Amino acid sequence: MRDVVEIGLGKTAQRGYHLDDIAIVPSRRTRDVDDVSTAWQLDAYQFKIPCVAHPSDATMSPATAAQLSGLGGLGVLNVEGLWTRYEDPSKMLGELASLDDDAPATKQLQEAYAEPIRPELIAERVRQMRAGGGTVAVRVSPQHTLALAPVILDAGVDILVIQGTLVSAEHVSTIDEPLNLKEFIADLDLPVVVGGCTDYKTALHLMRTGAAGVIVGIGADEWSTTDAVLGIRVPMATAIADAAAARRDYLDETGGRYVHLIADGDLQTSGDIAKALGCGADAVMLGEPLSLCAEAPASGAWWHSVASHPKLPRGAFGVAGEPLGDMEQLLFGPADSPDGQQNLFGGLRRAMAKCGYRDLKEFQRVGLVLDR
Repeated sequence: MRDVVEIGLGKTAQRGYHLDDIAIVPSRRTRDVDDVSTAWQLDAYQFKIPCVAHPSDATMSPATAAQLSGLGGLGVLNVEGLWTRYEDPSKMLGELASLDDDAPATKQLQEAYAEPIRPELIAERVRQMRAGGGTVAVRVSPQHTLALAPVILDAGVDILVIQGTLVSAEHVSTIDEPLNLKEFIADLDLPVVVGGCTDYKTALHLMRTGAAGVIVGIGADEWSTTDAVLGIRVPMATAIADAAAARRDYLDETGGRYVHLIADGDLQTSGDIAKALGCGADAVMLGEPLSLCAEAPASGAWWHSVASHPKLPRGAFGVAGEPLGDMEQLLFGPADSPDGQQNLFGGLRRAMAKCGYRDLKEFQRVGLVLDR
């Protein structure tokens, strides 16, 4: 039973834990690192590393999405981003990359994203990703799913990601016809990933829509202001563990249908990735860490997609810095610093080996300790 704390007369709160609050506990066995596999599978699509790109224009262009796919991960392009608003967004990305700490970055982001989405560019970007090889995945917000889905599906994607700050299986509206996720997914013959969510009940309801994957978390990092703006902060270790419990119960409920969990938030280092997977995630969604690779479209600058919201932006702008290496070095090394920001999945493999586990499914059973 989760700890419940009385925060005042008549009001209680459940205690939650962040990834920084926990540590992995090695077992009695160790394993050779070359015998460890980080492979996972989403529906029919297989990946060498449990890495899904957070769909930010700062990191994901058609080229870098294809590059990540070629390296064994899953690149995800935002079809509501700059690449579907501008024929060539390079100039706009360059201007954003040149901003410094004193620039009115939020206003500039809002102006950049004020340009309307052009459906013909969605088809063109999907074509470019397909030409680059690998699995083609795009992200659309729940608000625009019904309007943009026909264009996206006609373009021929492999995986559809429906992602907002928070997504529920039961959105209520007296103004617009809400997206019925269960009906929408039932009509498709491709896997759909939905999220984010933060608790057991929402995760279970999203699984019941027929989603192939559920995103856990809201992508929070040092640049996220969702806590300051909405008062929502997600203790990721607890959120992942709760969603994993929902997955187990849904597996029993359906007689064997497994829904993959993708952790999105509090992830900066290889140690963070290992702890997220140890809590029960199948993969992680990386945002800012991928902005540090030399190929990033914004040359090291970083922002969340909600940072450009026209009325209520919920993310600060991270100015560009020096890259830590190319994408392959960030993912697989060699690392030339000891802080866990390079060789992210080599670090994961080493953690798995030190604890004696040979694959990700086994590693989800690793022991954890609360030490903060």
